[in-house]
Amino acid sequence: MWRFLFYLYIFSYGVWFLWTAPWFWDTRQCWYNYPYQPLTLALYYYYIQELAFYWSLMFSQFTDIKRKDFLIMFVHHLATVGLISFSYVNNMVRVGTLVMCLHDASDFLLEAAKMANYAKYQRLCDGFFMMFGLMFVTTRLVVYPTWILNTTMFESWELIGPYPSWWLFNGLLLILQVLHVIWSYLIMRIAYRSLTKGKVGPGKCQPLPVLKDERSDIESSSEEEDTALNGTKSVHNTSSNGANRVNGHASSGQWSED
Repeated sequence: MWRFLFYLYIFSYGVWFLWTAPWFWDTRQCWYNYPYQPLTLALYYYYIQELAFYWSLMFSQFTDIKRKDFLIMFVHHLATVGLISFSYVNNMVRVGTLVMCLHDASDFLLEAAKMANYAKYQRLCDGFFMMFGLMFVTTRLVVYPTWILNTTMFESWELIGPYPSWWLFNGLLLILQVLHVIWSYLIMRIAYRSLTKGKVGPGKCQPLPVLKDERSDIESSSEEEDTALNGTKSVHNTSSNGANRVNGHASSGQWSED
């Protein structure tokens, strides 16, 4: 429940914040006057909340029920914390906010599907999962390359030119895209298998195995299903590097478009 509430809140906050940000409507604004761009309080709070959340996920693993994917998820959370911190230090926060908001768009739907599954509302569970799958594939395989990669690889090259960390920055984003393809394939395969595996009678609904979680005492999960679930939860990575520019104190001023 708490993860669902946070994901829904942080996605809503991100949309609210970016709606008035000039780089949301024109991604070239991510590179104008870079790295000398102001850090507003709203942007600062956005980053701090995302960072604090992933710190909490990392530490809660030691007090929660230990799962067989403990090490993999710990490494993932550690990498996410490092990437968010690194993008902040290098003042790549404008494009970083776009990446975070894009990856937050589907996570609350997966958490909603899991809650419905635990409550045994299987039709509602399947409905949420199908929405999650559609949102995940759309944002990762369509919006991400045409919106994020386009601005980081081509617009940034045109406006500020390549620099040493530019190659690492885009390399990380391309690796992220490869993961998107793999996870999208797993999601679509599981959804297809769930819809076509046997014919259920009226009033029944075929469960979606990706939503089964080892923490529940009424469910069981195969290794393949666990792998798919863990894969879909990884993308809040704000893979950002840039020129060696450290942020100063947060300010509440207006956006600089010089």
